Amino acid sequence: MDNNPASSPQVSLCIAAAQAQAVCGDVTANIARTVELTGLAADRGAKLVVFPEKFLSGYEPALIAGEPARYAFEESDARLDPIREVCRARGIAAIVGAATRGADGLQTGLHISSLIFDRRGEDVAPYRKQYLYRSEADIYRPGTRGCILELDGWRLALGVCYDSGFPEHARLAALNGAHAYLVSGLFSVKSGFHQSRIWFPARAFDNTLYVLLSNHVGTTGGWDTCGASAIWSPYGDAIAQASRDRQEVITALLDPAALADVRERETALADFIARGDVPVGNYARLRL
Repeated sequence: MDNNPASSPQVSLCIAAAQAQAVCGDVTANIARTVELTGLAADRGAKLVVFPEKFLSGYEPALIAGEPARYAFEESDARLDPIREVCRARGIAAIVGAATRGADGLQTGLHISSLIFDRRGEDVAPYRKQYLYRSEADIYRPGTRGCILELDGWRLALGVCYDSGFPEHARLAALNGAHAYLVSGLFSVKSGFHQSRIWFPARAFDNTLYVLLSNHVGTTGGWDTCGASAIWSPYGDAIAQASRDRQEVITALLDPAALADVRERETALADFIARGDVPVGNYARLRL
């Protein structure tokens, strides 16, 4: 995979953010909703769809910690077959938020993860959240590497919620060649909308990246969430935005000409690279 930040994709790519109310602890219902909304994203021309943080169980930390075998997922978990099938049938990749666990099933092995399914319906190694919120650190382990996916020449970096609060996370993705930054989140009514409207345009503009947020609606894990999933241009403008309180799928077209134009006019990323001593980081690089 080419990781040169100066290189650009050659074709447009349609991507989608899905937002919905997760049913507390009802994995079967949440998988069914994931299948439904993945199909809707495919109907709208998307080649990839992103779902909120821990959508398959709801955010629900106590529930997951109490019964990890029931509410967290292992690699190749058969319960995920309906998602694999819709991706294979519709030719769409999906990024789905879930808690994951090691083969021993111990609480200490839990991670907050983005499960990745390619357009053939095959599992790709999950991305594990690197920056844990303080209430998460007693339950979950942080991930130790970033993740960049390649789809139709676009390099798509992943993040989960609090990851995006650290400018270094998106910047390191850009330095490793990302063209877009895709985040599964839980942002609350109380402060999350304010945070999201500062963090995500800044991550986009500072790094000249397309940025996507998929957020919950309704209540999950004791949080009243604010919806408003959105997609921002590399200039930091919102180019698609969902409501604050309804199930929706939004889409946007990633345009290589628009990306190249912004990167030519706004050179902070290139100027940073030109100074030398650019950090490399530890990244999984995966093709969809």
